Amino acid sequence: MACSCSHEPAPIKPNSKFRMALWIALFINLLMFIVELVGGAYAHSSSLWADSLDFFGDAVNYGISLAVLGAGLYWRATVALVKGLTMAVFGLVVVAKVIYAYILGIPPEAFTMGIIGVLALLANVITAGILYAFREGDSNMKSVWLCSRNDAIGNVAVILAAVGVFGTGSLWPDMIVAVIMASLGLTAGYQIVKQALLERATSQQSI
Repeated sequence: MACSCSHEPAPIKPNSKFRMALWIALFINLLMFIVELVGGAYAHSSSLWADSLDFFGDAVNYGISLAVLGAGLYWRATVALVKGLTMAVFGLVVVAKVIYAYILGIPPEAFTMGIIGVLALLANVITAGILYAFREGDSNMKSVWLCSRNDAIGNVAVILAAVGVFGTGSLWPDMIVAVIMASLGLTAGYQIVKQALLERATSQQSI
């Protein structure tokens, strides 16, 4: 008589891989926040300083995502809404930092910018690769993916800004990159807020 039970291993919980990915991303972002905060202050770089704030914001976002991973759609969407608004606020903070840097008129130190930019790019490419599989999930998962994607794009821009500063001795390349990073934060924040509001409304209708 054939056995009716399955000999396959128990299925992995849907959130287990995403949870591990978030923990790795959280550690990487906290580490790079410290590196870029110190390096940006040393190099007088608006783009590095802005990127350090972005790393910190992402680390907080990953921690919040871990806290609500098993929650219902309404609460996950609510957290995503907060994260989207946070990303938009960071974009405005970067704009303010650019204006402040322009007033001071101190060009950044290109070599430090370049070294830290390459290190940050490596960290974000690893993070983006880990989170790539979750890019089409709900607003909470989508926000995590967009954070890592924006960071990788921003780091490439920081490296290009370092080359520009080195070649011209001007602070303008650094300021231009900072504005680009602010735009990424604002647009990504808008996308996340829009989807999160839709998911909150949908979840309330299903109650």
